[in-house]
Amino acid sequence: MAKILIVEDEQEIRELVSAYLRNDQFEVDAEEDGKMALNRIKSNHYDLIILDLMLPSLSGEKICEEVRTFSNVPILMLTAKSDLSDKVFGFRIGADDYLTKPFEPIELLERVRALLRRSQNDRPKATLLRVLNGRILIDTESLRVTKDGVEIPLTTNEFKILMVLLSNPNRVFSRDEIIEQAFGMEYDSFDRAIDTHIKNIRAKLEDDSKHPMMIKTIYGAGYRAELTYDTEA
Repeated sequence: MAKILIVEDEQEIRELVSAYLRNDQFEVDAEEDGKMALNRIKSNHYDLIILDLMLPSLSGEKICEEVRTFSNVPILMLTAKSDLSDKVFGFRIGADDYLTKPFEPIELLERVRALLRRSQNDRPKATLLRVLNGRILIDTESLRVTKDGVEIPLTTNEFKILMVLLSNPNRVFSRDEIIEQAFGMEYDSFDRAIDTHIKNIRAKLEDDSKHPMMIKTIYGAGYRAELTYDTEA
């Protein structure tokens, strides 16, 4: 049974979402205050977080940024902020999906199921990838990434995109191919969100993100991992 935290200050929405998720056999905690929610996340294990952005005491954006320093738990932003710039910023700071209010509860439920499915589904057979002469280690079981011995917190989406590119080094993947292979055909997003994820991956893993050695942009075509790597079972 997956455990989900709902962070939402509107009581009606909080109770509605809780009821739908519990009816689908999820274990649910709910919190209305931003700081209290962050404390819950730090002291409990959650399989997914549904996060409003406009919260008392601490914004959803700040919570998301803080969580991404120590966890890859999937985060679904649920908010009235509907501008494209808000969505891009949400993905940039680590959100895995973004749903605007008003919303249909059944759509929220399907997005929750899809996020959980993507976070639990197919992983490569090799459990450890050694990249850049062993400087970067990628554990596909624990979803941990380290560089020069320091753990690097990637979001679930960033990890999936990285694994797609590493699955076939030197092959160019279009944005649509990355979306399909990383998230599945049901994923509802725009292809330029991939650019944001790639930018974040480079910032975390490359020595110089402006002159990347690991993930190359092929203008007009997509991206490729320009490297070789070793695997360990």
